[in-house]
Amino acid sequence: MQSAERPISPHMGIYSWQVTNGLSILHRLTGLALTLGLLVFVCWLVALASGADAYADVYAFYASPWFKLPLAGWAFCFFYHLANGIRHLFWDVGLGFSHAQIRAGGWTVVIAAVVATVVFSLVVII
Repeated sequence: MQSAERPISPHMGIYSWQVTNGLSILHRLTGLALTLGLLVFVCWLVALASGADAYADVYAFYASPWFKLPLAGWAFCFFYHLANGIRHLFWDVGLGFSHAQIRAGGWTVVIAAVVATVVFSLVVII
């Protein structure tokens, strides 16, 4: 029996690496990280609803110096996911599909997320 020559599924061995590939993967990863951050936020809310002693314990844990790095990471995830979501809204209405606009929009999202994270970290976390 002769095997049919079928096209292979596209994968990283076929496509060359582009900014959009990395941004798409980063969007998914930041979404996963935000899920973990949501669990941390829910723990804070439960402690808040549980009374002053429970809240003081959780606040002391969250305010510890070593916990500031994960908070900054979650801030970056939030700002990146937000900015990239806005970029996708522009795409949904048919704007920004030229190669130059896609590349510029991608870098704009990354730069906006980094700047927003730095400002947020300086104002809120530190």
